[in-house]
Amino acid sequence: TCKKSNFDSDWLTIKHDGEKRGYLVHQPPTLNCTKPTSLIIAMHGGVGSPKNIEEQSGLSTLADSEGFLVCYPKGENRTWNAEGCCGKAAEKNRDDVGFISAVIDELLGNYNINPNKVYATGMSNGGFMAYRLACELPNKIAAIAPVAASMSLSVCSPGAAVPVLAIHSYQDKSVPWQGGTGNGLSDHHNAPLDSVLNAWAAHNGCGVLDELTYNGTDYDQRDWSNCTDSALVRLLITHDGGHSWPMGTKPTRNSDDGSTAINASTLMWEFFQAHPRQ
Repeated sequence: TCKKSNFDSDWLTIKHDGEKRGYLVHQPPTLNCTKPTSLIIAMHGGVGSPKNIEEQSGLSTLADSEGFLVCYPKGENRTWNAEGCCGKAAEKNRDDVGFISAVIDELLGNYNINPNKVYATGMSNGGFMAYRLACELPNKIAAIAPVAASMSLSVCSPGAAVPVLAIHSYQDKSVPWQGGTGNGLSDHHNAPLDSVLNAWAAHNGCGVLDELTYNGTDYDQRDWSNCTDSALVRLLITHDGGHSWPMGTKPTRNSDDGSTAINASTLMWEFFQAHPRQ
């Protein structure tokens, strides 16, 4: 069944762990209810909100032209429990994996979604959370595209190959690509991106590691390829921008400018379409 959407997106709630949790759902006017569609779960950064990541990423606008659903869940205390990162949700050990899993089930029940085309992305703390979902919900998440994020889990054993598109900037001072403690709100240690993506290449059984496939003045592309179930691992890292969503808007006046080298939302949608769950 098709649920009527308001002008833009619907605010919905679900009971999880004895608490009422909320999420925004954007249903494009172009949605064809008779044809199973894709779902993108997009998670806000620390101290962000569903509305903030919806505006920053432009995913709802893209959904209108491409005909997929987007869900923007809300982290309690405006953070996500990505284990080693970040803030109150991690301190209180909130079951955010369970919450998002329940939201996916709810949406699969209410909309005509292809269960093999459920994807996750997120900005910063939301990107860290996307990595956690790939580690712990590979039976539901087909592929992920974390933006301006690293991974902060003590254990990740997905038991299935999950394609990863990491989007980052060389200028990101909050989550430095080479690892270490950033200058952002959270003072945790960030794992270097190459070690995170090498770990995913190992999970995904990739035969070709860390190959520079595009080297430009605007951005570099590195691929870990020849993987199980075509589960490519790719890094797009821009020379401009900072701790931001490439081609996205600035959530606050003090936020870094987004890169103009690549369009994160368009590229992740292309990546997702090429990588349904096997």
